[in-house]
Amino acid sequence: MSYAVRQQHKAATSDDREPSIDVRGLTLSFSTADGPVHALSNVDLTIRSGEFVSLIGPSGCGKTTLLRTIADLEQPTGGHITVNGGTPRQARIGRQYGYVFQEPALFPWRTVIDNVMLPLEIMGVQRSDRLAKAKAQLALVNLSGFESRFPWQLSGGMQQRASIARALSFDPGLLLMDEPFGALDEIVRDKLNVQLLKLWAETKKTIVFVTHSIPEAVFLSTKIVVMSPRPGRIIDVIDCDFGADRTLELRETPEFLTIAHRVREGLRAGHSYDD
Repeated sequence: MSYAVRQQHKAATSDDREPSIDVRGLTLSFSTADGPVHALSNVDLTIRSGEFVSLIGPSGCGKTTLLRTIADLEQPTGGHITVNGGTPRQARIGRQYGYVFQEPALFPWRTVIDNVMLPLEIMGVQRSDRLAKAKAQLALVNLSGFESRFPWQLSGGMQQRASIARALSFDPGLLLMDEPFGALDEIVRDKLNVQLLKLWAETKKTIVFVTHSIPEAVFLSTKIVVMSPRPGRIIDVIDCDFGADRTLELRETPEFLTIAHRVREGLRAGHSYDD
């Protein structure tokens, strides 16, 4: 099915999937020695189950703050959020999401598999069960055979894949990813983008992904949320339905470039390129 046909079909078909995340009128301000910092302003956003949603905007626009608020790591000063129908706190306590940070944050004294098993160990899962779950997740990110290595024996890309396996070890329905590939070179980043798409297609999880890269956002996402400089506001929400079986060659197509242009125009309209 062509991109144009998919878009027409999507427009004609209502999306009846349950919201995984619902954000309404969200505002968030920090108090600092230099005065208040207004990080987010009146953010409205619905993310449905199974979507891959990228948040894109300039540095300091509140992308990570929004992600951390969804994760109950920051507290809003106005508005509200629901995660799977409950509060972010309930989602955190119920272990309903996995979180992947910008850096792998693996413990250097633990082997790869011990790092992946750590959440299960904290949850009190029996060793035989957590070993089986960890091996399954390492296979999912193509790290079988590296279970006994230490993080310092892995490349940066492999370390980040191990951190993704750790976030998935307890099988959450929601995966929150804070620019996980930003520090990697372009070739490794391309490879991990393809692998992440395969993982998403296989697991059917809802993914919220922070990025500064327009090509990465367009390649990965079913929906792109364009944010303005601080205070972070949503400038545009762009549907990006290329299907799950995308290849890197997609980035050379007119359809891809059209959406990338719309993202760039949204960033420009939000004054992201102003000095």
